[in-house]
Amino acid sequence: MFEFVVPCLFGLEGPAADELRRMDLENVRAENGRVRFSGDGDACARANICLRTGERVLLRLGGFEAKTFDALFEGVKALPLADFIPRDGQFPVKGYSLDSALHSVPDCQRIIKKAAAVKLGQAYRAQWLPETGALYQLQFSIVKDQAEIYLDTTGAPLFKRGYRPGHVAAPLRETLAAAMVGFARYRGRDALWDPFCGSGTIPIEAALMARNRAPGLARTFAAQAWGLVPAAVWDREKEQARSLEYHGDYHIFASDIDPKAVALARENARRAGVGVDITFSVADARSMPAPWEKGVIVCNPPYGERMLERQEAQALYRDMGRTLGRLGDWKQYIISSEPDFERLYGRPATKRRKLYNGMIQCYLNMYY
Repeated sequence: MFEFVVPCLFGLEGPAADELRRMDLENVRAENGRVRFSGDGDACARANICLRTGERVLLRLGGFEAKTFDALFEGVKALPLADFIPRDGQFPVKGYSLDSALHSVPDCQRIIKKAAAVKLGQAYRAQWLPETGALYQLQFSIVKDQAEIYLDTTGAPLFKRGYRPGHVAAPLRETLAAAMVGFARYRGRDALWDPFCGSGTIPIEAALMARNRAPGLARTFAAQAWGLVPAAVWDREKEQARSLEYHGDYHIFASDIDPKAVALARENARRAGVGVDITFSVADARSMPAPWEKGVIVCNPPYGERMLERQEAQALYRDMGRTLGRLGDWKQYIISSEPDFERLYGRPATKRRKLYNGMIQCYLNMYY
């Protein structure tokens, strides 16, 4: 049994914890910006393959107080690194430090790398480690002088599903799009419409959720190259995930004013295997009629960070309020970084939820 940590975007700790509980994983507990759980190699594989709203799955090697570089060095050196990292394993280091005496991240990286090299060198009776084998990415977090050291089992972050090699400006991270669809309680029974689809992330994530298709089926993970979790475990967990898929007739609509964006979104949906589930169209959200009698709108309309772009975005929100805002039979979930969105839209939201699109603070404005 191991302890795992799942970092996630701020605001998505609850959805990520709920997902892990539905996977029957143990000791799930949400914290600020991350979720912890316990499990074996099967749990590691299941979380990587099936998790929609987490960023990666880290195996916790240990934790200790680190107010000095000597304490950091000795703490890392005491960890059972040779139980996980073989003699030829690559073990680069990255991480962060917040509100701690050890505030220099490059210095922390250097100390942790040196301590790990000493410990592994002692374990393998080697003065030099080749680092020519599989990647064992070491990660650290130091928060209020408490250090935790992890191994990254994921590799490329979980939001990189593999279906979106291209993107348009200001893309929405897949994990956030999946969370928005989840907040809208979309399960594939009703219609869903994204009138600002861009590269198609929201409708694609909605289609994957409607099918109950695990987002990690088409990709590989760092831990697959390790001996920790046998290949048969990964195969079994993927087969189990496939057995839980649904097959139905879904009413998912995606439109955008930009023909190139729509073409890209259509291609991304094809790569994701859900092209048949989404109806794409080139249309202006300010004048397009609703594509179905009723349903749920989930969208990420443009928002500008520079003054001129922001003025254009504010004008767009006013126009949206005069069109989309009057669709009484459609629930609406609109994410925006504009603090005055509700006034511009012309309606107070039923509920607002603070989320982060990368480093940009946003609010999910919910109308139902």
